[in-house]
Parts: sequence; C-alpha cells; structure tokens
Amino acid sequence: MSEAVKKKAKGYDKYVDWKIFTIPVALLFLILLMPTPYGMKDVGTEYQVGPKAVVNFFTTELFQIPSSDAEQWQLLTAQVMEQNMNMGALSKKRFMSRDIKWVKSNKIPVTEKNLQQAQKYIEENVPDETFQGIMKAGTELRKEGLKYENLSDKDRKAADKGAWHIKVAIAMGAFVVLCFLTECIPLPSVAFCIGLLLVFTGVVSRRDVASLYWDDACWFIMGSLMFAAAFVKTGVDKRVCMMMFKKLAVPNVRWITLIFILIIAPLAAFISDHALAAMFLPIGMLLYQNSLTKDIPEDPELGKLIMITIAMACNIGGPGAPSGGARNVIMMTYLTDMFGIDIGYFQWVTYCFPFILIMIPLTWIMINWRFRPRIKSFAPAMEHLQREISRMGGWNRQQKIALVIFAVMVFGWFTEKEFYNLGIYPVRLGIGVIAMAGAIAYIMAGIVNWRDYQEKVDWGVVWLYAGAIIFGRTLDETGAAYWLARTAIDLLAPLGMDSGLPLLATSNALTAIITNLMADGPAAASVGPIALNMAGLVHPGTTYLPFMAMATAMASSFAYCLIIGTPPNAIVYASGYLEPKDYLRAGIPLFFVANLVLLGMSALFWVWRGFGTLPPF
Repeated sequence: MSEAVKKKAKGYDKYVDWKIFTIPVALLFLILLMPTPYGMKDVGTEYQVGPKAVVNFFTTELFQIPSSDAEQWQLLTAQVMEQNMNMGALSKKRFMSRDIKWVKSNKIPVTEKNLQQAQKYIEENVPDETFQGIMKAGTELRKEGLKYENLSDKDRKAADKGAWHIKVAIAMGAFVVLCFLTECIPLPSVAFCIGLLLVFTGVVSRRDVASLYWDDACWFIMGSLMFAAAFVKTGVDKRVCMMMFKKLAVPNVRWITLIFILIIAPLAAFISDHALAAMFLPIGMLLYQNSLTKDIPEDPELGKLIMITIAMACNIGGPGAPSGGARNVIMMTYLTDMFGIDIGYFQWVTYCFPFILIMIPLTWIMINWRFRPRIKSFAPAMEHLQREISRMGGWNRQQKIALVIFAVMVFGWFTEKEFYNLGIYPVRLGIGVIAMAGAIAYIMAGIVNWRDYQEKVDWGVVWLYAGAIIFGRTLDETGAAYWLARTAIDLLAPLGMDSGLPLLATSNALTAIITNLMADGPAAASVGPIALNMAGLVHPGTTYLPFMAMATAMASSFAYCLIIGTPPNAIVYASGYLEPKDYLRAGIPLFFVANLVLLGMSALFWVWRGFGTLPPF
C-alpha cells in the first residue's frame, strides 16, 4: 500500500458523524413537534400553577385572606407548609421543627422574626388534627383539584409553559442518550448542546445557563483530576500502590480487581464515592501503564477492566449505610415525614449492607467476564514500581507535602457536612470547594505549576459532567422525571403490578432507569414520593413502607450504564481508557443482576426479618 492505513479516530479525535448524528437530531425535533400529551399538561399544571394555588388555599384557610393580601409572616407560614406538603410532611410537629437554615435552603424568603411569629401562630391557634386536615386538603387540591381545562387563561398559559418544559426535557433526554451511546459527536460538545437547547427552547435564560455549569460536583471532579496530576508528578501514586499490593503473593489481574472491589465497595457505604474514585484513579492508571511490555505495548481491555472495576465498586457500595449517599437520607426523611416511621443508622446497615456483600463477588465475576485482557499478571508492573521507588530513595519533601495536603483534603471531605451542622464551619463548604482548595494548595506549595494541570487534566470530562448535572436538574425541576415515573406506574397498574412485590420491582426498575439519566438524589426525590404514596395506599401501616423506602434508595444507586450516571463513572472516564459503550458492556448485566438481588433480598431476607412491630404486608 502506498499510504499508511490511518487508525480509526477515538474519543476527542473524532469529528461529527453526520449520518448517525441526524438520528438524535431528528428524534429531538419529532418529540418537540408532536402534540403535547394531556399528562404533560396535567404535570405542568401541578408544577406551575399548583404551588401558587396551594399557598393561596393555606392563607385562606388559616387567615381568611388570599395570599396576595397576606402579611409577610402569614405568607411565610403558607410557603413553609407548601414545601412540607411536597415532601409528605403533613404533621404540625414537622412544621414546628423547621428552622431558618432549612427555610433558606428551600429558597423561601425568611427572617427570624417572621418564622417565630408563624410558628407561634400555628402552635397557639391550630390544633394538630386541624393542621393535618388542611395539609391533606392542600395535597388533594394540587394533585386532583386542579384541572387543566378549568384553569383561567393566565394559569393555562403557565401550565402550557410547564408542559413545554417537560417536553423539552424528554426530547433532550432522547437526544443526549443517543449521542452518548453512538458517539456521533465528541462527548464534551454534547454537554454544551444541552445548555444551548435549554436557551433556544426558552427553558432557561442566557444569563442563567452559564452559572448552571458550575455545580459543586463539577468543582469536585475538576479538583480531583488536579490532585491526581499532582500525585503522579510527585510519585506518591507509586508509593501508595506498592503499600496496597506489595504483600500480594500472586499479583494476578483478576485478584487485583477483587482487592479493589473488596476495599472500595464497603468504604463507599460510609464515605464519598466521589472521593474513592478520585483516590484510586491514579493508582489504576499507574498499574496499567507499568504492566505494558515490549511484547504487549497496548492492552486496551486491561485499562478498561481496571477503570470499570473502580467505578462499579464505588457504585455498589452506596446503599450500605445512610452516609453512602444523599438518596438514602432523602428516602429516610420521606418515610418519617409521610408515615412517622424512623429507620436508624445501624438499622439501615443491618438491612442494606448485605446487598454489598452479595454484589461484591457478582460484580467481580461480571466485570472479569465482560473484559478479558491479554496481560494476566501485574508481577512485572510490581517489580518495575519497586525499582522506581528504590531509585527515589526515602520520602522526599514534595511527596510528604503532597500526602499531607491530600490527607487534609480527605479529612475535609469526610467532615465538612458534620462540622457545618455542629456550627464549627460558619458556611457550608461542599466537597467541590475543598477539592479546589487542595488543588490550589499544591500550586502554592510548589508541587505543581499550572502547565501540569493544563496538560494532565482531562478538561473535557469536567464539561461533560457539568452538562450531565444540568440535564439531570432539568429533568427534576421541570417535572419531567415525575411525569415519567407517574406515567410508567399508571401504565403498569392494569397489569396487576400496583401492589406487593410486583410494585416493588416496578418502582426499583423505574428508579434505576431514571438514575442513569440524572443524579441519584434527584432520582430518589422524584420517584420516592410516588412510590411511597402508592405503598401507603395498597399496604398501609405494614412493613411494606420501610421496605419501599430502602429499596427506592438502593435502586437509585444503580447508575451503571452511562458516563453521566454518577461522578465515579465520569472520574474514571478521565483516564482515557474507556468508551461510552464500555459502561454498557458491564452496566447492563450488572443493572439486571442488582435489581434481581434487591428484589430477592426484599422478598426473602427483609420479609423474613420483618420491621419492628409493623405487621407484614
């Protein structure tokens, strides 16, 4: 041949494949141009008109005046009640427990004086039964009382706008998922397409869209990739890797992946899965790079195996304890607010941690089945690392400083929420701010310069996950996720799947599908109230209620299939060893296995054990 055969472009080297790209574009416009289903209009009414109508109903019931004439403290009373109602917290006790921090976190204008006056009025003038009756009537008004066809022209326009936003979110979802699966355009550009679509369709303004790209999780991923670069430059990653594996008698690739899972999965139940993925990323990259030989200069399957192992180990660990993710706390709160049933921290662990123990061997088997590298042993890599560390000598100053900064950063990740709640920190820092502070600390200490970050950080992954967060937030805030969940459950009800284990399986699968498209917390928040309400209708006052809460939280961690499903997926993608389809190779079988394990645990272990004094369902 006169010319060398060009290698097929991969990852960011790709250009637009217009033949394939026309498919997601056509589907996007098809959904946008189709007639708006009544269900979308109904949810649009509930989301756009419902809050205003409920607040007006509360001020009329409590103070005999419409909300437009209410004083600030009266309006605050109704707004806090409306927010409580959305969370299923219908009791007077829950209203009285709200403090100014909680009110501000829900974006309700408040002063200490107005909140005290509102709570004083409710305490002295509204009996418990009356308060709960008003809250139930408000719930009925929002969900059943408001009919699209009965709205005024002004409210109908608001409902139409809400329905349009839902349609845009659904169309954008189809577009994004197809683009990710086919890689018809470079993946970071998909993230910017999301922002452009939201502005072009009027869902957000041009002024708001830019700020949406800088979520705390984006800062975390960016800071994590920066400190990984510092670890690699100083050689700390080599030392940590040897500390973990030097006593391993048989450095077989399969056994190393099992060790990764055995270490990461249980830890992910108690500490941030983001942090664990970031901590193990440079170690995984180091193992791969040092395992290559002259005979095998490349082994893509090995790189994929290591990275997928880290991501999936993080994902399966989250359900094990309440501290494993926001989704767990969200469902615990919903259960308490709606039905007054409390699940203690240790109690949750005893019910849910066995899931991790079952999934560890299954995940290991599935991953090693799906990825089969040519290199079977890390022994040469270990020997090479040992020689490099011997040449380094003892720990030098830069390595010690890098390790100290990292230890302080990890301590901050683990404690910032608790220290804020205890009043030690005056403001909530968030794990993203702490990660960026660590990245800047490396520069200040002379460990790295900006050129190191510029060359060694995969900035495309940062933008990719930023777009994913906007996409998930759009599904949540427009009501699109709620519409999907409600529609699916309504369709399955005639099939006899509206009670017992079939309902549990349906709810789990639906939650697991939605969580792959958005963050786990919003997924649980969207599906949770629907699932618990149905559970309360078909099996009131039984063990089914806590089982549904725990199962929904656990299913919302099954984000195995897409890069955007969870931060660990995005973080390991920064290694450059993975393609979007690799998540499907491991994720699809794990998705079904995890759902079956969860259903089996619910039907056998949980039912056998029961829940306190609650009768079985």
